[in-house]
Amino acid sequence: MPNLPAPYPSSSSNRQVSHELAVLAALGSVVGVEIGAALGKGLFAQVPPTTAAWLRFTFAAVVLLSMRGVGAGLQRLRGRPVPPRPGLTRTAVLSALPYCLALAGMNWSFYLAIETIPLGIAVTIEYLGPLAVAIIGSRGRLDLLWAGLAGVGVALLGLRPVALDPRGVGFILVAATCWAGYITLGVRARRHWAGADLVTMACLFGSVTLAGPAVAFGGANLWTSGVLAMGLAVGVFSSVLPYTLDMVAFGRISPALFSILQSLAPAVAAVAGWLLLSEVLGVTDWLALLCVVTASAGATLSSAARVQAAGRTRQGRMSRRVRNQPSPEDRPGDPAAGQPDHR
Repeated sequence: MPNLPAPYPSSSSNRQVSHELAVLAALGSVVGVEIGAALGKGLFAQVPPTTAAWLRFTFAAVVLLSMRGVGAGLQRLRGRPVPPRPGLTRTAVLSALPYCLALAGMNWSFYLAIETIPLGIAVTIEYLGPLAVAIIGSRGRLDLLWAGLAGVGVALLGLRPVALDPRGVGFILVAATCWAGYITLGVRARRHWAGADLVTMACLFGSVTLAGPAVAFGGANLWTSGVLAMGLAVGVFSSVLPYTLDMVAFGRISPALFSILQSLAPAVAAVAGWLLLSEVLGVTDWLALLCVVTASAGATLSSAARVQAAGRTRQGRMSRRVRNQPSPEDRPGDPAAGQPDHR
């Protein structure tokens, strides 16, 4: 899931980017991820899914590191200080390793899944991971409705005329579990690392981990110019472009709106699968997709409403205790604290 010299957007940058442009950036991030996934599946005709995943990780890491180096060089030419990189302490490494494992595992298992099941259905099932985290963490009564609606969506997938491949379903459930882990583990990891560092490290981790089997089973097609060029495109669309657009959106639109826009991913994936892979979904598939998208957006709105209510309550208590002191909610947060889809 680019060079970002500072992990926090400045007030000046906030003024330069309008709310409308930030919304378009968030939507562009979703579109980029799903186009990257469709292009990645298109590689399966020439290389196996593991090799395609390795190409995606490798090229994404190369581009991210290159952009980071270019950005640091431009900062120095302009006479601006380059933010120091965090130290490699034992605590920092141990916090990043599970995060990288979850993100790399999510991408790898996703590629293994879409080899046998349609892209739109795969993304729909995968979204059960973050949806489960949102519902379990909120404990609101309304969330029972969203959980039930998601369950209806899953049940509808069982009514499709052509049964889903069990192997593909198993892999996409692994991807959903890894996505849930990526969300929860990210809370700890971001105490020690900026979001750009984590995404880059996860791509490097995936590239190193999958290098052996990817090269061994890639065959002669792996080193052809067409496959390498497509691998570069997959890396850019799947990681570089989405993360760059996410950083434009973070801090300029509300986290709730960002998450709702991210919830459109199953629908975008279905359209990308149709346009780029000729995958046509049936009526029950679209109904299932609609149920999951609605459940995800509804859980996000419910959670945001509770957070705002709790924030107003805490702020009221603090204002009675200490006058003229800024509340924790007024402080700038890490724009990478959101949970975008870095598939």
